[in-house]
Amino acid sequence: MRKVTVALLSGAYLCLALTAALLVWRGGGGWGAGVAALIGALGLAAAVHGLIEKAVDASGIRRDLAALREAHLILADQLTDMHDKLGTLAESVQVDAVERSEALTGEMRMLESLVARMSESLQERLAQRPAPMVGHPNSHHQHAALLETVREALADNRVDLYLQPVVSLPQRRTVFYESFSRLRDASGRVMMPAEYLSVAEPEGLVSAIDNLLLFRCVQIVRRLAKNDRKVAIFCNVALGSLADETFFPQFLEFLAQNKDMANGLIFELGQAAFEQRGAIEARNMAKLADLGFRFSIDKVTDLDLDFQDLARADVKFIRVGAEMILNQLLEVDGQLALRSLKDLAAADFALLTRRYGLEVIAEKVESERQVVDILELNIGYGQGNLFGEPRAIRDAVLAEADPPADFMRTSLRRRAGMR
Repeated sequence: MRKVTVALLSGAYLCLALTAALLVWRGGGGWGAGVAALIGALGLAAAVHGLIEKAVDASGIRRDLAALREAHLILADQLTDMHDKLGTLAESVQVDAVERSEALTGEMRMLESLVARMSESLQERLAQRPAPMVGHPNSHHQHAALLETVREALADNRVDLYLQPVVSLPQRRTVFYESFSRLRDASGRVMMPAEYLSVAEPEGLVSAIDNLLLFRCVQIVRRLAKNDRKVAIFCNVALGSLADETFFPQFLEFLAQNKDMANGLIFELGQAAFEQRGAIEARNMAKLADLGFRFSIDKVTDLDLDFQDLARADVKFIRVGAEMILNQLLEVDGQLALRSLKDLAAADFALLTRRYGLEVIAEKVESERQVVDILELNIGYGQGNLFGEPRAIRDAVLAEADPPADFMRTSLRRRAGMR
């Protein structure tokens, strides 16, 4: 736009200069006077144009400076307002963080107290039981040595939490985890449950291990929820815990205050324990279900289950060994059936359980051949080393889920004193 304006002005100056030169020439001044008039008029026009440009530029600069000052004032006001808002937000975040920290600390203390109470209650009852009778001296020596190893592992907190993925089939996407406890001896060797359960159960030490597993599962669920991971954990709950009049009401109160964990924690009982539950255990299971918590049955040895009873108890999962269910297959009238349910086609077993809101999980899957056979049975979930071995949760993560300081040592000393 500026270039067009300059061109128009230049044309006007030239026309004025030519007019002046023509007037001088026609007035008798001759060609020389006309050329001189032309040159003088052009010089005068150039000088006037320069003055006009300076005036315009000065006016533009003043306007620009005024606009800049106004913009600066607006920006300063906005920065001041933003600073005030950030200060308010920081105070709000700090208050919220303090409140959350205090709430989490309160939850931790409450859960620690619950676990300690459960340990004390179970130990008091178990202290009344006589020591196991062992005949051979060598057997007695081995029993005592193994028992001492277990006690030391608990006292020194050499108890690791393991998680194994449970995947959807056929996608093989991790949707759940099952939790396990593993003990380590003084040398760091991992002890499998089959190795120590025979001596730990009569002494009531399994209850202490289960208490620790429950404590850590709750904390891991907390951590997963914090990271916005929508994965639930199967955690074993002892039948005695459900019937404990001291522990359970407080545990229920804790869970009622933390309903957000309902989707992340699935309580699991063995088939035998579930069938042995009494009125108190059934009622307390119903209270947990009312809070949104789900149940699972494992250690299944008989597929002829009471599906209505399972549904009434809010059981949502049945964990069955892959080898066990595949060994149940037999041919009846030209089609595959299950030995426990000969009137039902094998492929309809999982479909039948779904009618009652139950999902079957085939566990201990070790080969691709088993996966093919399981899919033919319409089973929707699988678990086993083929999909992922149990992994130890250690270091920083496990430290966050550790029990109260000296929890195990205090419990073991108390139990020793009661004996």
